Amino acid sequence: MTPKGTHVDGRQWRSTISAAQAGDRRALDELVEGWLPLVYNIVGRALNGHADVDDVVQETMLRAVGNLGSLRDPDSFRSWLVAIAMRQIRERARGRTAETLDDGVADQAADFAELTVLRLQLEGQRREVAEAVRWLDEDDRQLLSLWWLEVAGELTRRELAAASGISRQHAAVRVQRMKERLETARDIVRALDSSCPDLPSVTARWDGRPDSVWRKRLARHIRGCAYCSGVREAVVPAERLLVGIALVPLPVGFTLSLALGGKTAVAATGVGWSAKVIGVLTKPAVAVTAGATLVAGGAYVVTHTPDKPPARAAEPTTASTARPPTRTPSATPSPSPTKSKPKPTSTAKKPEVETQLYGTVVDAVDNAPSATALPAALPRRAEKGVSATGAPATGMTHRGEAITLTGQGYFRVRWQILPGQRPGSVVMPTWTGLRGKLFHVASGGGHRMDDVQPGATDGTTWMGGPATGVSVLPSGTQQMWQNEYFWVDGTVTLHQNERGADYNLFVETSTWDRATEDIRTGPAEGAVRYGLVRDDGKDTAPAPQYLTRSTPTDPATVPQRSDVTTP
Repeated sequence: MTPKGTHVDGRQWRSTISAAQAGDRRALDELVEGWLPLVYNIVGRALNGHADVDDVVQETMLRAVGNLGSLRDPDSFRSWLVAIAMRQIRERARGRTAETLDDGVADQAADFAELTVLRLQLEGQRREVAEAVRWLDEDDRQLLSLWWLEVAGELTRRELAAASGISRQHAAVRVQRMKERLETARDIVRALDSSCPDLPSVTARWDGRPDSVWRKRLARHIRGCAYCSGVREAVVPAERLLVGIALVPLPVGFTLSLALGGKTAVAATGVGWSAKVIGVLTKPAVAVTAGATLVAGGAYVVTHTPDKPPARAAEPTTASTARPPTRTPSATPSPSPTKSKPKPTSTAKKPEVETQLYGTVVDAVDNAPSATALPAALPRRAEKGVSATGAPATGMTHRGEAITLTGQGYFRVRWQILPGQRPGSVVMPTWTGLRGKLFHVASGGGHRMDDVQPGATDGTTWMGGPATGVSVLPSGTQQMWQNEYFWVDGTVTLHQNERGADYNLFVETSTWDRATEDIRTGPAEGAVRYGLVRDDGKDTAPAPQYLTRSTPTDPATVPQRSDVTTP
């Protein structure tokens, strides 16, 4: 399933937690599956991808499951779970204070900063923040692992302080100091990526591994270097950059051993671990058709991968928007002088005809434009402001979540396809309850999701590849880009309908200026391609697919071909 569950607080899990405590296996399945990504992100960032990450995650989850019955207040589950994770992190840190990683172990351990960048497809200053974490000391990384999630809306300050074992006042001081050191680390990342003429001589003896000694040396160089310190003006504060960032998904092949402490899977099942939980936590996320077999003795699971990944969607062939019959003066015979009087009547009815045009053009399958083709100018529509209610700040990552957009203006929907978690057929998000008008005005983000990823040698796209399987769109569905821009005048609700392939949606209000800047960012700035303008500034601009004015009980039943012509 999607890395999820953590965007809701413990109170919303009360019934599930209570059922799990009472021995409901299905509830325990859901609980573990929903909260494992949060634990993985806290531990992974605190230990920066050290080889111990999987062990600490494993110990945390097993302790949580084993002691679930002792939790008196289900509403405090999240605080309780995070505190367990932090205790395990500190115990592991104390246990290896004298340990030095040899080169083999260091190479084996996946750097969590790199995982964050790659799996969340971070760019620009967000990427810079993720990479800066490498330069923090262990104590700062532990605090940052909590603060990162606080800013992203996953934790509260009270939970951060409780998990750290300090007061909220002390937490505020520590967080401020950590943020200052994080900004220094960002300066270092920025300088190392720059073309400073003096930096090669400064780093000539550096082995490339971040540590406190080189952090001080590089920070000292930056303070005294006009070139390196001159790029600080446009730096966005880290807390603004982290808002809306999703959790890093669990890696392919992540395994939760059930044989710790002499416990086999049979014993684990006896205390509430079902075969579903075992399968979810132990099999690599390879494909929808993958099977998991519990080996005799129950110590591990064998995963059967499909012979080949699902087939890719057929190559698009039709235009992105189906144009309605053109209404122009030349399309009708020139009126004779004796028939010129009806013209005022025709003019008076024109607004009614224009209104009826809305919804006659709907998105359709389209070909990708040339990667180097500059987009047309985006027509500017009125902007009075759009409010978004209903969805968590960290995005829609769970089936059944929805967000309602109300007002007049632009908003962005950012796609994240996760074939590494679960490929297969995509059950598309849908729009319901439209009052007014909704247009699909532009596509951006630097790439379509079916573009081959830079550096990929096996054809892997953002929809998937040979190593993970492929997420496949329904026939006739328009290929999404990383960022899709919409303009609303009224109200509409967007639903997350994930059932097959795994995906996340991140919705935020936007502006004409931000949309324009996005679509005009091209290959010269590191993007795969320029964006695409879909809006013509009129009611003949396309409405998105899967849009309706009705409010069906199951939003996933909204037809692909939108029918919104009746206001």
